[in-house]
Amino acid sequence: MKKKNYKISVIVAVYNAHDYLEQCIDSILLQTYENLELLLIDDESTDGSGAICDRYADQDERVRVIHQTNGGCTAASLTGLREASGDYYVFVDSDDYVETEMLREMVKHLIGKKGEIVCCNHILEKKHQTLPAVCPAAPGVYEGEKLKREIKNKLIGNEQRTVPISRCMKLYEKSVFEGNEKYCDTAIHMGEDFNLVYPAMLDCARIVIMEEALFYHYRYVGDSMVHCYVPNMLEGLERLRHFLCTVSEEKGIRDNKEAIEREYCYMLLLVMKNELRNPDKGYIRNIREIFLDEKVRGRVLNTPLSVRERSNQLLYLGMQNPEKLLLRILRGIIRIYDRKK
Repeated sequence: MKKKNYKISVIVAVYNAHDYLEQCIDSILLQTYENLELLLIDDESTDGSGAICDRYADQDERVRVIHQTNGGCTAASLTGLREASGDYYVFVDSDDYVETEMLREMVKHLIGKKGEIVCCNHILEKKHQTLPAVCPAAPGVYEGEKLKREIKNKLIGNEQRTVPISRCMKLYEKSVFEGNEKYCDTAIHMGEDFNLVYPAMLDCARIVIMEEALFYHYRYVGDSMVHCYVPNMLEGLERLRHFLCTVSEEKGIRDNKEAIEREYCYMLLLVMKNELRNPDKGYIRNIREIFLDEKVRGRVLNTPLSVRERSNQLLYLGMQNPEKLLLRILRGIIRIYDRKK
C-alpha cells in the first residue's frame, strides 16, 4: 500500500546557537523526505541567531521564522505547536543535527492512526568521542494493553527510562498535544521536556520503537544547562513533582504516587551532581541544607531506589549521608569527570 505524503512540521526553538545553527537547519532542509515545513522560533537570541533564521527564510519557502520575547524552550516549543500546519510534528534542538534520511525512514512506520508516535535513536556527540544511545524498550510496535503495560506504566520512576522523555527523536501525530498545553509550566527548567512529552505519551494510542535508527545527533555542549551549575535546581524539581502529580491525577492514573516519588528521588541525583559543580566555596553548606531538610531527607530515606550505575551509586550515597569528607571526594570525582568531556 502506498504511503500517504504526510506533511511534517519540524519545530526548532532557537536561542543563542550561532555556532551550530546552520548545520542544524541544513540537516533539516536536506531531508530526503520533502513534504515538510521548518518553524524556527527565535527566543530573543542575542548572538545573531535570529539573523541566520531570517536568511534561511528568505532562501527557502518551507522556512518560517517567529521572533518572540525570551520565554525559554518550552514557551518557544508551544509557539511552534500553535504555528505548525503539518499532520505530524518533530522537534530538533538548535545545537543538534539529524541524518538526511531521518524523516523518510520514520514516516515508513506511520499507519495514519490518530495518536501515534515513532521513536528513533541518537548519537551522543561529545568533545572527544561519539556514542550510540539506543532506547531501552525493545524495537517494535506497542498498542493497547502492551502499550500501557510496557511503555506508559514505565515512563517515570526508573533509573533508566524505558523511552527517553525528550521531545526530540520522535515523530508525533499532532493530536497528542491537543489540550495538553494547559499543563505546561514554563518555569520548569529541570526536566522541561516533561511539559510536552509526558502528557503526550500518556495520551498516545500507538508507539513504534525503531531498531538501530541512529538518526539524531545530540551535541554535548559544555555550557548547556545539564552540564554546568544551575542555581535553584531543587525549586525546579518541586515544580516538576507538582506537574507530574497534576497530570497523573487529571488523566486518571491513580496508582502513580510511588513512581512519582521514585522519579523525584532519581532527579535528586541530578540536584546533587549540580550542587557539586557549584563554584561557590559554600557548596558543602548548600548540599547539607538541601539533603538534611526534613522533607527531602524523608523522601530519600523512605523511597526505595534501585541504583545500578556506578556514578549514581556514589551520588546516592552522598544524598543519604551528606558528610563533609564524602562531599569533598565526590566534588573531586565530578571535576575529573567534567574535564574528560
